[in-house]
Amino acid sequence: MAQLKDFRQIFTVSALTREIKTLIEERFPLVWISGEISNLSLPASGHAYFSLKDANAVISGVMFRNQWRRLRFRPENGMKITGMGRISLYEPRGSYQLIFEHMEPEGAGALQAAFEQLKQKLAQQGLFDEARKKAIPFLPSRISIVTSPTGAVIRDIITVAKRRFPNIPLEIVPVKVQGPGAEQEISRAVELVNGRAKSDLIIVARGGGSLEDLSAFNSEIVAMAICNSQIPVMSAVGHETDYTIADFVADLRAPTPSAAAELALPEKRALELRLNQLESTLVNGLYANVAALRERVKELTSRLRDPKRVVDDMRFRLGDLESRMSRQMEKMLTSRKERLDWFSHALYANSPETRVSKGRTDIDALLGRLTGSMASILTESRSRTNEGTLRLEALSPMSVLDRGYSITRKYPEKTILMDSTMTEKNETVEVILARGRLRCQVEETYGKEEDI
Repeated sequence: MAQLKDFRQIFTVSALTREIKTLIEERFPLVWISGEISNLSLPASGHAYFSLKDANAVISGVMFRNQWRRLRFRPENGMKITGMGRISLYEPRGSYQLIFEHMEPEGAGALQAAFEQLKQKLAQQGLFDEARKKAIPFLPSRISIVTSPTGAVIRDIITVAKRRFPNIPLEIVPVKVQGPGAEQEISRAVELVNGRAKSDLIIVARGGGSLEDLSAFNSEIVAMAICNSQIPVMSAVGHETDYTIADFVADLRAPTPSAAAELALPEKRALELRLNQLESTLVNGLYANVAALRERVKELTSRLRDPKRVVDDMRFRLGDLESRMSRQMEKMLTSRKERLDWFSHALYANSPETRVSKGRTDIDALLGRLTGSMASILTESRSRTNEGTLRLEALSPMSVLDRGYSITRKYPEKTILMDSTMTEKNETVEVILARGRLRCQVEETYGKEEDI
């Protein structure tokens, strides 16, 4: 037994653990690993402690504060990630864990590319244009909330809404916010609210998550449902740093679900206070206006003259005007009578009978001269007309035709033929005689001096 004991190598717990630690850390200095986060813990130190699991195994993981702060997303329980880390064994407990240096959501690259492609496509179609977005009502009579019926999101919205304006009806339209079929449920819910047309505002909401968790809100079907909504839509998806396609298409984006309730509803107490202030201002203004009007009436009353005095003054003025008018009329009548007398004397001095007799004598003389001139002009005109008639008859084509000549012209163009070259063989011509016409056909054409 003593000899056997000499060949055995006995380790202490610490030594064996150290050997295993060295073996593991040398064998796996850096590894890439993927799995689902669970049991996430964020103590005051700023380090993150969690478990990484798949269907068959689980391993502890840690990411120290500096690396955790540099992450572009916030890991959560249930999120699938791919990370790079080193394996370390913690000797006091004899357990090993992964110390992560880098981490990203699983499949984030493909999802991000799809997100950017859809974002560019919808932007080109004008879905993000501010011009097409509708105004959010100041005080909606009813709000429909499209979200998961369980969880902190709906509780936060209800709490804030009750605090700000307790008696506004809130309609919860339950839908899946992630997983297969979530985008169809969300789009149908928006269409359902529009079909019922009982709400003034729709809030589409869910909590934060990875790009994969928010994929339903990055789908084209949800974007089109929000765009086609006749009711204004407010998007409240994820945390303040999370942006989805639904945020860009919605009429207003709220950074968080709680903020959505803040933006959707004014504070009732503030409105009541403002209404009271306006009422007080209005009443005070009315009282001040009435007082000013009373002072004005008092001032005008003091300046108002006695109507009897005004009537007496007008009577005196009327009498004066009447007297002036009578004198002016008498003066005008006297002047007109004087002018009438002057015209009467002038008329008698120029007797109409004398002027008429002289006019008749002048007319008889002019009539004799006119008759003689007309006879002379007519004789001269007849002579000139006869002379012109003789000259026209001498030059008339009909006189030429009477002497045995004829006029030949093309038929039916009626173009006068002056040369044999103006017609061709077998062409129809028309011959005009002194009495009658002949329609002939050309059998042959000759030159100027041939066969004449």
